Amino acid sequence: MLWQLFFQQSNVVDKRLTPRWYRYEFIDTVIGSIFTQIGAAGLMVVCAFAFAGTTLFGQFVDAGAVAAGLSKTIGPLGGTLFALFLIDAALIGAAAVTLSTSYAFGDLFKIKHSLHRSLWEGRGFYAIYSALVLAAAAIVLIPHAPLGLMTLAVQVLAGILLPSATVFLLLLCNDKAVLGPWVNPTWLNILASLIVGVLVELSLILAAATLFPNIDAVALTLWLSAALVVALSVVGVLLLRRARRARRSEPALDRATWRMPPLEELTEPVATTGRTIGLLVLRGYLIFAAVLVVVKFVQLATGH
Repeated sequence: MLWQLFFQQSNVVDKRLTPRWYRYEFIDTVIGSIFTQIGAAGLMVVCAFAFAGTTLFGQFVDAGAVAAGLSKTIGPLGGTLFALFLIDAALIGAAAVTLSTSYAFGDLFKIKHSLHRSLWEGRGFYAIYSALVLAAAAIVLIPHAPLGLMTLAVQVLAGILLPSATVFLLLLCNDKAVLGPWVNPTWLNILASLIVGVLVELSLILAAATLFPNIDAVALTLWLSAALVVALSVVGVLLLRRARRARRSEPALDRATWRMPPLEELTEPVATTGRTIGLLVLRGYLIFAAVLVVVKFVQLATGH
């Protein structure tokens, strides 16, 4: 999820973890990711089983309607358990998503942002956090608000924006001025490039399927996959060549004692032609796709 990128790094800082504990944080993240995906897959399997062959199949309105539908098809217990799982997810979302946004605003505006701060010391941080929770509650309480459509719109936008944030994260993970000896090794850059490429492909498919429901998704997937294979092959060759040059010219640094310099002391990264063109293309796609998605969902909400 998009918010998880911001939450993860800020939460590590807020926990005041040192390099000694990074491996444990990594294990914690992997375990959490696996269990959340198992839970999400389980809910999809249950709903597919419950609604297959009924008039409710493919007629998603909102989560409340799903719970009511499960009560009708597999019994009241199924609907009740789904509602309980939904409450659990909502509480986690209200805490984690709004907290990650508060962290991001704190970084951007240089506000003291930490749960270790007292209410007065971190008043700006806690004010943003409280305002976000209240705003979300106010939206939910709007009479006849299309909550299902809002949920779908947010998920689509998050899917479109995720590749952009991941690209910047990948660039950051290769910035030696910031991470020193903790920069990505070559194999991880190749794996990350594959993941980013797949995310961009899925983002394109999601945007196309949302904006043009009658599009041939299979043909689009095949063409995009072929382009992805070519692009990743080129990127892999370039990364391997760069790694060989780096091994010959760069001194080793101690990972245990490395600390990132203050932001004020960091120099701006070199803006190469390839990087500039790539970021401009990515930014243009994001703006274009986001505007089209917003227009599409406004049309759906107003019935036009």
